[in-house]
Amino acid sequence: MRRDWLLSFVNVDSVQMSAINKILSLNELPGWRKKLRESNSRLVATNGCFDLLHAGHVTYLEQSAAQGDVLLVGCNGDDSVRQLKGSGRPVNTEGDRALVLAALESVGAVVVFHEKSAVNFLRLAQPDVYVKGGDYSLETLVADEREVVEESGGEIAIIPFVQGKSTTSIIERMNH
Repeated sequence: MRRDWLLSFVNVDSVQMSAINKILSLNELPGWRKKLRESNSRLVATNGCFDLLHAGHVTYLEQSAAQGDVLLVGCNGDDSVRQLKGSGRPVNTEGDRALVLAALESVGAVVVFHEKSAVNFLRLAQPDVYVKGGDYSLETLVADEREVVEESGGEIAIIPFVQGKSTTSIIERMNH
């Protein structure tokens, strides 16, 4: 996703430019990662849909950020969210979701990726730590994602799931 495209949908006067500047394209990711390595910064990466940001997401992202120096969030693009969550999703566009994530203090950068799996995102990011929520285990994690992280020398951390906090449950409550 390009910043100029995002800017066409956002009232720039009402948004801190630092949030927009934290949104990277997949093409920018390798150079950004190289600079982090040169500064000996420990990169933590996670990914997800982050459709309706809620307290569970914020808790998860803050706990993820605590695993290293910089947190990179891979945000599923709109088409991949539809593939993962079904029709009617996402509620918010990828540009809106990326901007909201980038505005969080705990988030160092955001990259939108369009594949259903995070393999390509992880291959480019080469995180020192890849964090997943407690709804995953090492056994249920997508094997290719685990493999690409471990091949680049990264480790995998599982953070406990925040019970009762999910986008699906919020949507269900809104619909009843």
